[in-house]
Amino acid sequence: MESTKPESRVEAAAQTGEREAFATLSTAVNELIIGQERLMERLIMALLCHGHLLVEGAPGLAKTTAIKVLADRIEGDFHRIQFTPDLLPADLTGTEIYRPQDGSFEFQRGPIFHNLILADEVNRAPAKVQSALLEAMGEHQVTVGRVTYALPQLFLVMATQNPIEQEGTYPLPEAQLDRFLMHVSIGYPDAAAEQEILGLARQQARDELSEAPQAPVLVTQQQVFAAQSQVLELHLAPALQEYIVQLVLATRDPGRWDETLGHLVSYGASPRATIGLDRCSRARAWLDGRDYVSPDDVHATIHDVLRHRVLLSYEAEADGVIVDELVDRLLERVPVP
Repeated sequence: MESTKPESRVEAAAQTGEREAFATLSTAVNELIIGQERLMERLIMALLCHGHLLVEGAPGLAKTTAIKVLADRIEGDFHRIQFTPDLLPADLTGTEIYRPQDGSFEFQRGPIFHNLILADEVNRAPAKVQSALLEAMGEHQVTVGRVTYALPQLFLVMATQNPIEQEGTYPLPEAQLDRFLMHVSIGYPDAAAEQEILGLARQQARDELSEAPQAPVLVTQQQVFAAQSQVLELHLAPALQEYIVQLVLATRDPGRWDETLGHLVSYGASPRATIGLDRCSRARAWLDGRDYVSPDDVHATIHDVLRHRVLLSYEAEADGVIVDELVDRLLERVPVP
């Protein structure tokens, strides 16, 4: 027993170091993104879960700024891709360039090979481009011709879509939405937050004029990978694991829990939802400084995990029911362990 104690102390110290680094990161980004604490938390959770984020909100709500601020404080590179109707898959993945001097082809990597990607207004691009992005997210690789290229180990996509302008857009198919770990819907900040935004905007404008130095990197890639490993090792009680499974199963057969809900769902959540809810619950507990997952962690993340994975029936849409309301009703009926 004595020989294992020093190792345990070293491991505990390492975990404390990663948690402190992410706590500092969270504080730093929330000082620059006012009124969107939930979005920043979800971004960091997606990073810890090695997943991707779909964000929906009106223009001007700091969606683009959020991931740029996060990227500035993580060791890695960032690229923004503006999705447009004339975008081609090769504009995303890269293409082979012909070299006439020796008659060879050389692969030129596209922007998808960066560590953090902002896919801005992803619903403006045609289906082929969306499929290329979602394949890279799901397979963590890109195939061009006969050659497959691996993407970086640190790889996060935040895709945005604008809910108020639907002309000339290509909505993502429900089956492909499943590739996103979470679907986050954001709204306007309150009056107090908007006052803070004004002051912050003025200060940032002054800093740009004075050529203030860039913010230092707060979290290294090794710390990110170590934190991802710690999240996976967090304790999850068997009863709580069963609870997660039952909640996802309830979306496939809601009538089992309440016969008035049976007609609301056409297709329930896939097993990816079970995995995503498990990972997100662990990440929230880890960020909260705990070494175990609680039912509160499940309840806090379940709406973002299921929002894009449950397909409601025509009757539900006619009645004005949304997925969040269905989830609330299932949470009332599925017993908490």
